[in-house]
Amino acid sequence: MKLTVLGCDGGIGGARHTTCLKLGAHALIDAGTGLSSLSLAEMAAIDHVFLSHAHLDHVALLPLLVDSVGAARTRPLEVHGLPATLDSLRQHIFNWQIWPDFSQLPSAEAPWLQWRPLAVGERFAMDDGYLTALPAHHTVPAVAYRLEGPTGSLVFSGDTSSDEAFWQAVLASPDLRHLLIECAFPDEESRLAGQARHYSPSRLAADLAQLPAQVQVWISHLKPTDAERTLAQIAALAPCEVQALAAGVVLTV
Repeated sequence: MKLTVLGCDGGIGGARHTTCLKLGAHALIDAGTGLSSLSLAEMAAIDHVFLSHAHLDHVALLPLLVDSVGAARTRPLEVHGLPATLDSLRQHIFNWQIWPDFSQLPSAEAPWLQWRPLAVGERFAMDDGYLTALPAHHTVPAVAYRLEGPTGSLVFSGDTSSDEAFWQAVLASPDLRHLLIECAFPDEESRLAGQARHYSPSRLAADLAQLPAQVQVWISHLKPTDAERTLAQIAALAPCEVQALAAGVVLTV
């Protein structure tokens, strides 16, 4: 299973793009501004989008993806997410005011988009492995995702704060190779991190102590103005080596 990072930042500017991960040739995890790096043909090949939650930085280009390639496809784009996530998109974006409802266009019988509710723990067969929705703890209903391939597993946290259920799922991952985990704010803004249910370096470092030594830790969702400071704080406190996730990184399991 091949995962290509298209965007993973906590904001935009220059080469920075928000969260979008490409799984193989036909699936995405989240649809932030990183999606814009795909060609029209690559976008048309996407059959599934798995959403972690409904916040704009993770769904911003989903409306444009459907509109750009819907006519070039022979089947609807399937968008998977928690029921509350899909309800938010239907009510606030695909509502005929912000954007057309492509689950009804060009017709209800042959739409360009189909909503696919998922549940925590649900597992999907993907190319050479499986994708599983894991619990996460954010200001809105959210999930993390685990990829299981022939050589091990990978967990993407999505947006989450410290959460026992999330870590139980992480530690239960078979032959865990990579953990992609967010940290949005430096320790000086730990109160804000708590209110927004994001990690700060001290809290993340404490939780990383649970990981087996062989796991490569990648930090995502760094805010552009504080990215270097936040990463340096994590590196100083964490009991393991950490590395900033970046667009263009390709991971396989």
